Amino acid sequence: MHWQAKVELFEQLRRDYQFGGLSIRSLARRYGIHRRTVRQALASALPPLRKSASRPQPRLSPIRDFIDAILAADLHAPRKQRHTAHRIFTRLQAEHPDCLIAESTVRQYVRQRKAELGLLRRDTFVPQAYQPGAEAQVDWYEAIADIDGERRTLHVFSMRSMWSGGAFHRAYPAATQQAFLEAHEYGFAYFGGVFHTLRYDNLPSAVKKILRGHRREETARFIAFRSHWQFASEFCNPACGNEKGGVEGEVGYFRRNHFVPVPVVPTLAALNQRLADGAQADQARLIGERQECVGVLMGRERESLLPLPAEGFELAEESFCVVDTKGCISARTNSYSTPLRAGTRCRVRVLPQQVEVWHGNRMVASHERCYGRRQQVLSLEHYLDVLARKPGALKGSKPLQQWRREGRWTAAYDELWHHLQQRHGSGAGTRLMIEVMQLGRQVGYERLSAAIETALKFGAWDVAAVRYLLTAAEWHTGEVAPLEASEVARPQYYTRPLPPLHCYDELLGRAACQEVTP
Repeated sequence: MHWQAKVELFEQLRRDYQFGGLSIRSLARRYGIHRRTVRQALASALPPLRKSASRPQPRLSPIRDFIDAILAADLHAPRKQRHTAHRIFTRLQAEHPDCLIAESTVRQYVRQRKAELGLLRRDTFVPQAYQPGAEAQVDWYEAIADIDGERRTLHVFSMRSMWSGGAFHRAYPAATQQAFLEAHEYGFAYFGGVFHTLRYDNLPSAVKKILRGHRREETARFIAFRSHWQFASEFCNPACGNEKGGVEGEVGYFRRNHFVPVPVVPTLAALNQRLADGAQADQARLIGERQECVGVLMGRERESLLPLPAEGFELAEESFCVVDTKGCISARTNSYSTPLRAGTRCRVRVLPQQVEVWHGNRMVASHERCYGRRQQVLSLEHYLDVLARKPGALKGSKPLQQWRREGRWTAAYDELWHHLQQRHGSGAGTRLMIEVMQLGRQVGYERLSAAIETALKFGAWDVAAVRYLLTAAEWHTGEVAPLEASEVARPQYYTRPLPPLHCYDELLGRAACQEVTP
């Protein structure tokens, strides 16, 4: 009998006994139940719990010792390399094929034995209370996005306020220390101030070595960064993600809601703008027991944050390099091209997104930072002066290959190059093509590409035509408005007054006087 039906029966039995004056025997006869059940109803309004019968387990008995031995060995095995119930059932099928037992039976017994052996231990956590602006939690997590047609695994920085529940997210190609510090600055700007305390796990961008207890040997740049922004830092115990459970939960929520489906964007900057819009939309959330939405609480919390410094922290890592014989400098195991001569000493600044090369007080080259190892990042523009003296090296050059792959060297360039070689010969035509490319330094390569396409459209296959198209806009004074037919009919457009002739008579008179004079 269902529990609720039995409670209703007990209620009816108690009423009939109390107000109907029926005996126990009469009640049992009327409802068709045992007198023991009537006595239970009179003793308590709640029916007693049903006793579970102890049933024999003939299928489990022969393999009980085998399962117990596996679980006993798991007590000394690494936590992530212990047997699951399904793995034990798979081993039973392989090592005891004659034992026919259901997987559900094995699961039930394994669950019982793990609880007895302490393998299913679950900790109890104490809820925490926070003050406005007192603490934020920081973490990295991985997410996948399709950027410019390529599926990439990105590292996303997350900073979450523990009082308001507001969060900031920003994606990077790699979780480097510079990206870590730069993301802090963007996060502080998003919240409008600096939190008094930031809690981290033991990430290598901030921690060099874990000492006893909560002591850490921190990196020098992180200490300088913390000193600049005037916040305190705390670190979790190893493998204790529950100590920063706020940001862990935020990561799961944000990834499920803003990375599903997989984002498709043209650039990393477009993805970060999308993440910023998502964080802005999340300010309308009402989290947990909070009575106000996230955006309102962030506005109130901003008054309790530390003020932002007048200037940011210097994020660039600077070093001095000498340009090698290939016109490159080395930064973080990769080579980047420069327009400087071999042997020139220059200053290299490595930033989270780019690498800059400075000579004197002038930036001579800037490249998108490469996060691979032992890669060459080359720009054809930096080799044009050398190629002007060695035109034969252009066709098979690696800078040209990279420009083709990036889409900077279009089919129009190849068509113009082909026509120049047909008209002037291979060497001279290549020199002229290099001369055309040098025009891009002055006007930009987008304008140069447009001028080359226009020249090919009109069949003008020489350098002068391209140069004219680049400078024609400077000479152009504007279009002349066409005249209406009525305007053309006006006399002033086709009649002119006769010129006076007395000046000619004066000239003739002077000539006659000169002839008479001896």
